[in-house]
Amino acid sequence: MKKFLSLSLLALLGAFYADAKVTLPSVFSDNMVFQRNSEAAIWGWTDGSGKVSVTTTWTGAKYTATPDSNGKWMLRIPTPEAGGPYKVTIADSSEKITLSNVLVGEVWFCSGQSNMEMIMSGYPGQPTEGGVDEITNADPLVPIRICTITHNPSLTPLDQTKGSWKENTPEVVSTTSATAYFFAKKLHQSLRIPIGILVSSVGGTAIECWMDKSTVSGKFTGEFDLGFLEGKDMPKELSTTPCVFFNGMVAPLIPFTFKGMIWYQGETNRFRPSQYTRLQKEYVEMMRRLFDNPDAPFYFAQLAPYSYSDPDGWTLGYFREAQQKSLDLIPHSGMAATVDVGEYGTIHPKKKREVGYRLAYLALYNDYGVKGLNPVSPTLKSVEFREGKAFIKTNTDGRQIGPIDVDLSGFEIAGADKVFHPATGRIIDWSGTVMVTSPEVPEPVAVRYCFRNWGEGTVFNNYGIPVSPFRTDDWDL
Repeated sequence: MKKFLSLSLLALLGAFYADAKVTLPSVFSDNMVFQRNSEAAIWGWTDGSGKVSVTTTWTGAKYTATPDSNGKWMLRIPTPEAGGPYKVTIADSSEKITLSNVLVGEVWFCSGQSNMEMIMSGYPGQPTEGGVDEITNADPLVPIRICTITHNPSLTPLDQTKGSWKENTPEVVSTTSATAYFFAKKLHQSLRIPIGILVSSVGGTAIECWMDKSTVSGKFTGEFDLGFLEGKDMPKELSTTPCVFFNGMVAPLIPFTFKGMIWYQGETNRFRPSQYTRLQKEYVEMMRRLFDNPDAPFYFAQLAPYSYSDPDGWTLGYFREAQQKSLDLIPHSGMAATVDVGEYGTIHPKKKREVGYRLAYLALYNDYGVKGLNPVSPTLKSVEFREGKAFIKTNTDGRQIGPIDVDLSGFEIAGADKVFHPATGRIIDWSGTVMVTSPEVPEPVAVRYCFRNWGEGTVFNNYGIPVSPFRTDDWDL
């Protein structure tokens, strides 16, 4: 009888181990990119016994982890300089998974709302400029790899989400974020190493949708109602619902190792500019903390001009000013100016190449040692009023701002009555001073540049980076 029980127990244990399996988050898949020169996180679950091992072909070394009581395990594995393809094998007591065609390079997290999400093939009736060329030129031998996370709002933080790494093929590029892809392409062209972009974005979403409950409740007490998170039903309107896209599309990725973040978002928050400055600061601090990446660079796109329902309104001007202010609050951050790439009739401008490239210029200059350019948008330095004119200086070397000796539009000046009138700007000398005048304002006291919802930038530095919208007043019009 004892022998029978022993044999039965062994059979049951054998069946258990035969069915046991190790599983990984979807973000660990064939074709993926690990961040180079790092201690890259890798984790998963097992329902087997004993330890889980991870072996990489770049060293042949084996690393082991002990699962917790829920079967979850995590390791940090050292990664080499850029290269590949490699294989990574993950095994428990009875099963192994092998990830193939793995690269090591630079990985960037790309998030935001519809202008980040807008794919290379565009939206219906809203094409991406140059998209068809990028799609048809896509080549899997070019080591750009793409992981796009599927829309997945949740009331609670999830462990898993959908989205796996894909090669650089026409079919994949067609449905990839255009801004993120242009960013990756420029990095690869300059660095000549594998680039991975991890894209998690949803059109129409406010920034608070991408923040965790702890941050929203702790830093913005009383500003957002989070009671719905304790219920069972998802709110019908998700675009301004806090936490839900963090829970479903960011939490499952923690603590994946990446180099930095790019961000294109803000349209849904544009009526709350002063709050947005604080929100963006806390969003970045949250991401750096949760992903254990305190120095991760953060580069974001300024909102582009658009008519909205009132092309002459000031809403966008105040919001872009709030974006500019956040630069002073967020270390290792930068803003890609977009005042020259908007479209009057659509909130989704087709010129995504300029946005992606300008974000890449910031990364190349600040993080990869590429010099010889100035990717930073010139901003207001000072203003002087005399002889019925305004004289503007920016914080850019005067020899690197233009065009000179031509009339420049986009300027407005006002007198003490606070009524703004169109004005003409002109760069008058090699110091880069811009003289602004209007026959309707004989005694100006304030200047605004491209501060309305709709208006096209006309002043640039020598590298094609537009001067950022500004105002010299503090009026709330």
